[in-house]
Amino acid sequence: MKIVKFLSLSAVILMAVVITSGVIDTKVMGYDVAATLQESGYKVGDVATDFSLKNIDGKMVSLSDYKQAKGYIVIFTCNHCPYSVAYEDRIIAIYKKYKELGYPVIAINPNDTETYPADSYENMIVRAREKGFTFPYLFDEGQKIYPQYGATKTPHVYLLKKEGPRNVVRYIGAIDDNHKDASKVKNHFLEDALQALLNNKKIENTYTRAIGCSIK
Repeated sequence: MKIVKFLSLSAVILMAVVITSGVIDTKVMGYDVAATLQESGYKVGDVATDFSLKNIDGKMVSLSDYKQAKGYIVIFTCNHCPYSVAYEDRIIAIYKKYKELGYPVIAINPNDTETYPADSYENMIVRAREKGFTFPYLFDEGQKIYPQYGATKTPHVYLLKKEGPRNVVRYIGAIDDNHKDASKVKNHFLEDALQALLNNKKIENTYTRAIGCSIK
């Protein structure tokens, strides 16, 4: 009995260490840490269903609209969150770089506008114009899509790869390891995952801890 308790405690301690580092190793002492931390929504290897959400130009956008895409960079983000704001320029740069390589950014605002009026559809249009967004910025009206994904933060990234008719989740988590200063980033989690897919290599870190504002 004492041995079981010790092992359980050890697993919890190791899990805490892993979380603190920002990188989630999916196996610690045989425990599926990722499954423990993310109890709902998609996990790596799951197939993501398509959606149809309203873009800032008034048109409905679906993943299936991108016939030539190799996959998608789905990012749950918003207007008001300082973490999201800090990543806006990096998201723009990622879109410009990877859309030509087959991985467009699809940004989705998941927040309840009654709780956060700054995240209203009208303010999304304003913010996109101010920042010069050229990627889709979609409104999750009724908050139906983000729970399917299991997103909890803004920003929260889901990297999908097209495999035949399926959109398979290949990476979940953060864009990188320093939201405060892009010049001090040591680990480019999303770009590392993208480069691995483009080079037909294994993604080393399939889960990282998303750091940002809670979705409400």
